[in-house]
Amino acid sequence: MKKLWYTLTAVILAFTPFVHAGGITPTVGKPVDLKFKAVDGKEIDLSKFQGKVVLVDFWATWCGPCVKEVPNVKATYDKLHPKGFEIVGISLDKSKDALNQFTKEKGMTWPQYFDGKVWQNDLAQRFGIDSIPRMWLVDKKGNLRDANARAGLEGKVEKLLNE
Repeated sequence: MKKLWYTLTAVILAFTPFVHAGGITPTVGKPVDLKFKAVDGKEIDLSKFQGKVVLVDFWATWCGPCVKEVPNVKATYDKLHPKGFEIVGISLDKSKDALNQFTKEKGMTWPQYFDGKVWQNDLAQRFGIDSIPRMWLVDKKGNLRDANARAGLEGKVEKLLNE
């Protein structure tokens, strides 16, 4: 009976989207449903970014590896934004002031989601984010193409822009 239970559990997990912390990571190749009000008051709806390649960046100012990625992310944005590359940030910060100060100092002009809940961040919970930085690349059709976009970001974005 125990063996049957383990087998059934393995089969169910194999055919189920990744589930973490009560959330579901979108499936590569499928649309990402993401809507929020940015800290600057703008309404963001990923479905309205059709025709653009979008990096969804889950991060925080207190996260050393996240901060270390900023120059790479910013350089990619500066180079490829004119060609149709966009970024939306999902901040797991506690302080809105710290977030605003950091993004201003670093020239991070893209929209940021903030709710001040750190690891209980509504979007992080919804998408099962259990570690940061976490970067997703969404193609011109709105489909998730890469759920771990950190390594080789610029090349990955260029490839998607050329499709």
